[in-house]
Amino acid sequence: MLLLAGPMILSNITVPLLGIVDTAVIGHLGSAHYLAGIALGATVISLLFWLAGFLRMSTTGLVAQAFGRQDKALLASLLKRSLLLALIVAFTLLALSPWIKELIAYLSGSSPTVLEQAYIYFDIRIFSAPAALCNLVLLAWMLGIHYGRGPFYLLLVTNMTNIVLDIYFVVYLDWQVAGAAWASVIADYTALMFAIYLVVRLAANKSVPLFNGGWFSVAKMMALLSLNRDIFIRSLILQLCFSFMTFYAARIGDITLAANAVLLNFLMLVSFALDGIAYASEAKVGQAKGQNNERKIRLWVRISLFWGGIFAVLYSVFFAVLGKQIISLLTDVPEVISAATLYLPWLIVLPIAAMSCFLFDGIFVGLTRAKDMRNSMLIAASVGFFGVFIVFHSWQNHGLWLAMTSFMLLRGVTLIIRYRQLQSSGHLLR
Repeated sequence: MLLLAGPMILSNITVPLLGIVDTAVIGHLGSAHYLAGIALGATVISLLFWLAGFLRMSTTGLVAQAFGRQDKALLASLLKRSLLLALIVAFTLLALSPWIKELIAYLSGSSPTVLEQAYIYFDIRIFSAPAALCNLVLLAWMLGIHYGRGPFYLLLVTNMTNIVLDIYFVVYLDWQVAGAAWASVIADYTALMFAIYLVVRLAANKSVPLFNGGWFSVAKMMALLSLNRDIFIRSLILQLCFSFMTFYAARIGDITLAANAVLLNFLMLVSFALDGIAYASEAKVGQAKGQNNERKIRLWVRISLFWGGIFAVLYSVFFAVLGKQIISLLTDVPEVISAATLYLPWLIVLPIAAMSCFLFDGIFVGLTRAKDMRNSMLIAASVGFFGVFIVFHSWQNHGLWLAMTSFMLLRGVTLIIRYRQLQSSGHLLR
């Protein structure tokens, strides 16, 4: 598990590292509206790209099962069908971008100075959609056939390129928010070229016939869309909760929005590290299902929980000891530092509360049980997030963080209950 998860953990850590660098270079421009603006613009882009996360999830699960059956023709067909779907989604986002941008002002209620910076970021960053979504598919395909180093190399190239350009454009060229956006766009297309090279080389080594015909049919595309529909609904609800945090914080005030932008980097660090274990679970559980081996499924679930628990505890201790110092590194705006420190205890609790939801997401992706993931998310969002926030909305930003913690915890609990139901009824392999 660690041989497969290790490269993913290392590469995934560069993703929140990128967010940290973004926050740090913008957070030191001397005004909270720069940080709040990029937080708002980046949240909308993240919402759009993470809504397309179904491309990665469905591809990983299906490819891992095909890999378990050693069906090489299907491996090639799944790659091409998923890439076609990624391009369709990407160009749809580009076409809808003018209307999406209008929603930023309508939903956030932010000040004009913050909206100006958010628009600058969004108008540039949206053009990376084709590359970013195709990269999701290529990464998932490599992960599905247990090539953990491929996603490691891909994410490392993407994020290190982004970080270097971020510092150069923002600090040295003084492009401010536009510099951060251009850095991301260039990094995404650089990564796409590198990912295509890796996949073509890997397919040749595995004797996967990438250029075979017969991969496209309406029936097969509809089957792929059916699986993706439920994962899309699940992703939509997830991003609705995260976006609600940002937009409601914007209504509280620019300082609260900026403070949450700093603290969400802590949560991203946790999520991407635990996702390294979850990604390995997707590949291992999917392969075991393709081999029709329930004993292996149960084994990989136990191993995933073991390592996930260790990492969750380590993160909680790390944030408790060094959280205040990290906040000070990310911004030098005194009001933002004070506000972020006030809400830091929620980030100390979150790694342990959220551990199960990340890992069981990976397990259910490997099982390709998208409806169960959708149903879990519906319950957790309606009861754990919005239900809790309605009751505790008078707590303002504390109420938001309580709702997020409850949401993460309930996601894990509902997925554990469903997994045990499938196990006891003998339906894990269905």
